[in-house]
Amino acid sequence: MTVVLVPLALAWVYPFVWTLTSSVKSNQEIFGSVNPFTSVLRIGNYAAAWEQAEIGRYFLNTVFVTGFSILIAVTTSALMGYVLGRYRFVGKKVIIGVFALVVFLPEGYTIIPIYDLIERIGLSGSLWGVTLAEAGGVSIISVLLFAGFFGQLPKELEESARVDGAGFLRIFATVYLPLAKPVTATAVILQFMHSWNDFLLPLVLTLTRPDLRTLSVGIYALRDEYFSDWGVMTAASTLALLPIIVLFLFLQRYFVESIAGAVKG
Repeated sequence: MTVVLVPLALAWVYPFVWTLTSSVKSNQEIFGSVNPFTSVLRIGNYAAAWEQAEIGRYFLNTVFVTGFSILIAVTTSALMGYVLGRYRFVGKKVIIGVFALVVFLPEGYTIIPIYDLIERIGLSGSLWGVTLAEAGGVSIISVLLFAGFFGQLPKELEESARVDGAGFLRIFATVYLPLAKPVTATAVILQFMHSWNDFLLPLVLTLTRPDLRTLSVGIYALRDEYFSDWGVMTAASTLALLPIIVLFLFLQRYFVESIAGAVKG
């Protein structure tokens, strides 16, 4: 098994290692040698990517879009999951079935209606428009995760809270949500990865406003001006990758607990 897994692991890790090492090299060093190390670290590639290629602006745009989309998506997903997991009503199974089907719908099919909706509510050409569009990206999966988690909790928790005079929101916020930390962490990771890496929606929604580009769209645009400078391009890619790695390292324990709980359930 080790003989099979080690080459697979190396194949997965190699692109990141190549990107990281190439970010401090010149073009000649990148394509002139297979040696991943270099005698001179060209840190200037990062400065050029951040300032001259405007990756700094795109980075801040992405932080804005990702941060608020996480807040919107996780909050709405948890509330919908709570209702689907704890309450019985007509059409509940139909709603869950539709949600499950939507998960398999390619993003490209939803571009036109999303763009039309953002246009109609007057948020076209703004970061808030991109944020709202991104907030619906993986929230369906999060809704199903929350619904499954809340559905397996004992009803005595809710009954005792109602005896104390707690209402819908108070029971949700003070009783159930604190117990759902693993699922919440998973929802945050999934939404973060989607919003941070998404390309198609930000590309379409920022066509008329290049200053509102996110990192993925901004790095794609570098192929024109910096196509020959792979050091700058890989430096920009490294800057885009690091936040994902850092977030996962902080939340990996909750993520594993959530997956283990889902398998156990």
